[in-house]
Amino acid sequence: MIHSIYSNKDVFLRELISNASDALDKLRLEALRGTELRADTSDLHIEIEVDKEHRTLTVRDNGIGMTHDEVVGLIGTIAKSGTAEFLRELKESKDAAASQDLIGQFGVGFYSGFMVADRVTLVTRHATETRGTRWESTGEGTYTIEELDEAPQGTSVILRLKPEDTEDSLFDYTSPWKIKEIVKRYSDFITWPIRMATESTNADANANATTDADPEADKSEDEAGEKAGEKAGDEPRLETLNSMKALWARSRDEVSDDEYHEFYKHISHDWNNPLETIRMQAEGTFEYQALLFIPSQAPLDLFMRERKRGVQLYVKRVFIMDDCEELMPEYLRFVKGVVDAQDLSLNVSRETLQQDRQIQLMRRRLVKKVLSTVKDMMSENAERYATFWKEFGRAVKEGLLDDFENRDAILEISSFASTHDPERPTTLRQYLDRMKDGQQHIYYMTGESRSIIESSPHMEAFREKGYEVLLLTDPIDEMWVGSVPEFDGKQFQSIAKGQVDLDTEEEKKEGEAEREQQKKDFAELLSWMTTTLSEQVKEVRLSSRLTTSPACVVGDTHDVTPQLENMFRAMGQDMPQIKRILELNPTHPLVTGLREAHGADPNAAGLAETAELIHGMAVLAEGGELSDPARFIKLMADRLQHTL
Repeated sequence: MIHSIYSNKDVFLRELISNASDALDKLRLEALRGTELRADTSDLHIEIEVDKEHRTLTVRDNGIGMTHDEVVGLIGTIAKSGTAEFLRELKESKDAAASQDLIGQFGVGFYSGFMVADRVTLVTRHATETRGTRWESTGEGTYTIEELDEAPQGTSVILRLKPEDTEDSLFDYTSPWKIKEIVKRYSDFITWPIRMATESTNADANANATTDADPEADKSEDEAGEKAGEKAGDEPRLETLNSMKALWARSRDEVSDDEYHEFYKHISHDWNNPLETIRMQAEGTFEYQALLFIPSQAPLDLFMRERKRGVQLYVKRVFIMDDCEELMPEYLRFVKGVVDAQDLSLNVSRETLQQDRQIQLMRRRLVKKVLSTVKDMMSENAERYATFWKEFGRAVKEGLLDDFENRDAILEISSFASTHDPERPTTLRQYLDRMKDGQQHIYYMTGESRSIIESSPHMEAFREKGYEVLLLTDPIDEMWVGSVPEFDGKQFQSIAKGQVDLDTEEEKKEGEAEREQQKKDFAELLSWMTTTLSEQVKEVRLSSRLTTSPACVVGDTHDVTPQLENMFRAMGQDMPQIKRILELNPTHPLVTGLREAHGADPNAAGLAETAELIHGMAVLAEGGELSDPARFIKLMADRLQHTL
């Protein structure tokens, strides 16, 4: 399982340190909340211990620790049965995305140790308890677990290392230089000191005189220090391996992209690099710093109700909470990062956050910064923007329903499929640039798929006259188009609602006499069909949007669409039946034939059934559902039989 997730064995130490850092954050938070603890919080730290003789590596923290039940739940369950389930999900997804929701759990990160160890032992004691737990496994699907009368505060993970095998990228993880290299590369930003016992030698001191020393230089100097230490018999000393500098507090030119990427992976438990890094620093009466990331891939739980969302909140570099929802709206729930405020109370709670004026101000600025960053991405890196919209567009459009302040900004960064290009989506700004002279509306149609919309009778006149139509197929599209009136002065207009008039003023004048004559010719048929189909439709009228189909069904301007009606019913809402309008194509042979038959004998047998069939075909043509499919099939079969 672990080899299915990780390609670089060095990251095992990053994962164990990340777990330890989380445990220290949680202990500090419980202490701030006044929880009764059996723990010393005066010197919270992470310690790495090497035993060359027995080839063991220990990562120890004095953080929150785990209870016996937590050990079983977070680690034992995965060891016993979670591996098979995990691999099944991974296989079904055909890529690494299936493991994304598991990577953040302690168990999977913890199990990365089996890449380099043939036996892993865990000793832990929760900060509120006196007894501890010892867990051990060789990673072959079984484990042992026992309670301990005594155990040190926090958690210790002891790895019995496999033999070194450089051909398999399995290095000597008892070597101080290798450990320093990994910590510097992956965990330098951790806010807690990471300590390791090293030989106190001149060579060792020189090796640590600079923080950005070359790893190969570190290696040779450390090896020299180890030999000198053996000769001189110097006593080991604890050395802090990480700078503990918060990346969000450092200037941009002091931090490399690799450091930002590793920090993102630490806080998000994602192994992909972020798509975009966003820095913010507010000064003045209210000061805060923010380091935000837009992922390159949507998490599996993006649309799950039980998901966690929000960014990490710090106050004066003290960790407060992991998922502060108040700082980021629901539609930007994929944004990860850290916000460090200078003027909040350390004991701030989720309840007080909802009412805090400073939090609301921070949220407004963070949202505007994220949206403006995406807008810049549109113009500066179209490929990166395309990735963003593909992964997160459905979520972003949710903001059109409830974020009225930023509605225009959201519309600016939105893309939609359209009839202009079969492959590439269009922005609304691009749509406006291509609009015909005199066009007053942004035309759109909602539906289950592009193919269904494109084959709809509603598209016929728009296709013939060359009008571009947005093809909206996301479920959220059914919701927002009804509440967003316009973009940059141009109103949104559904081609499946209300009256459609695409003729120019000159065409209207030329066709006025013909239309008036059609109204007279079809008046009796329309009145009769409206009465005959009164259970299904509210009106039957002539259409100006059809060119080849005999009929179509449309909604009134403010009617709920059939798709939205079905969505509401699926959510358990009681929806009254909404009757729609049946439009007839006055030039289609079927319609003109029906008019002639009705004019010859209004009571002729079969006329009412023909009207039913025309209505049923119109419903099916737009992908709708018939109220009585069996009756429709019978009428159709009978009518076909008479043609043979």
